[in-house]
Amino acid sequence: MGGRIAAAPERDNGGMDLEAACADMSPSPYDAIAELYDPWSRSVTEDVPFYVSEARKSGGGPVVELGVGTGRIAVPTAVAGIPVIGVDSSAGMLEVCRRRAEAAGVAGLIDLRPGTLDAPPVNERVSLVTCPFRAYLHLAGDEERLRAFRSARDLLVPDGRLIFDVFTPRRDDIEETHGRWIEREPGIFEHADWDADARTLTLSVRGPEGETTMTLAWLSEPEWRKLLDAAGFEVDACYGWFDYRPYRSSEDMVFVARRRGY
Repeated sequence: MGGRIAAAPERDNGGMDLEAACADMSPSPYDAIAELYDPWSRSVTEDVPFYVSEARKSGGGPVVELGVGTGRIAVPTAVAGIPVIGVDSSAGMLEVCRRRAEAAGVAGLIDLRPGTLDAPPVNERVSLVTCPFRAYLHLAGDEERLRAFRSARDLLVPDGRLIFDVFTPRRDDIEETHGRWIEREPGIFEHADWDADARTLTLSVRGPEGETTMTLAWLSEPEWRKLLDAAGFEVDACYGWFDYRPYRSSEDMVFVARRRGY
């Protein structure tokens, strides 16, 4: 996720409509690796059954997925018969998602819209909003995080849920990866610059189809809870992994938060 656009017009998920809708978007760091993203993340599969299962629990949809990217989760969700409204700030990623949806035969179930985490162009009210694969870590400060949470709450029907995952790095992970180029997938390299005091990660990715650099910022589990409370959510659960194990001060956090009030 990255960049900002003006208010988006009504559209469907057709190729020309998507192209026109993306015309005014600001550049995103993901644009440069849109074709690289799927091979870079091909080993990340553990969250897909979790999000598809939660989408099924939400009823007939649609589900709003913030940071839809290339459709890594949205396409399997649509294959399961659940409509998805997918929002992303990268024109390149949305185009790849469109192609993936067409190839999977579910283009009619995925409505792609260019937009940001804190201002998604969605008028519908839904029972489930998701923000997978740590996308909220792209938000730089509490004001932006709170704005994003409140925007997500506004999309939900009473008692609707927001589900997202984030992480807090372990010390050994920082020590093992800081300042090094690591080959994550064949021909695809990552370089991590960690700032434990500022709690930021500057991540560079490069491969045959492109390269980019982005910054992520993390929080502790109590800090995420405090922001969710301030935004009008009650936390139903915080899991330590996508198998629903309870959170026990581990690296990963999977939050299930319910809209409070009407």
